[in-house]
Amino acid sequence: MAAKKLVTPVSTGGIYKLDTASWRDFRPVIDKTRCVECGICLTFCPVCSIIRTGGKYEITYDYCKGCGLCAHECPKQAIDMMPEHGVGQRPAKGGQ
Repeated sequence: MAAKKLVTPVSTGGIYKLDTASWRDFRPVIDKTRCVECGICLTFCPVCSIIRTGGKYEITYDYCKGCGLCAHECPKQAIDMMPEHGVGQRPAKGGQ
């Protein structure tokens, strides 16, 4: 069996940081009054942009790509997908 070659994006400065947030059109916003801290959002986030800090869940927008999986899977509908640009627009469920 031939050995598999794994490729990691590395430069002279080290491993590249994948800027997944640069193409985001919508950002998830957690409504703390509806959130029950179940952690389902953290489980479904494909880029691990949701973290638990001090017993509360937070979204790190540096990595969030705005896919809306967290909002779609939240059993309490405590996460709204808000437009990245344009204050005052209505939330779009699921990033659509």
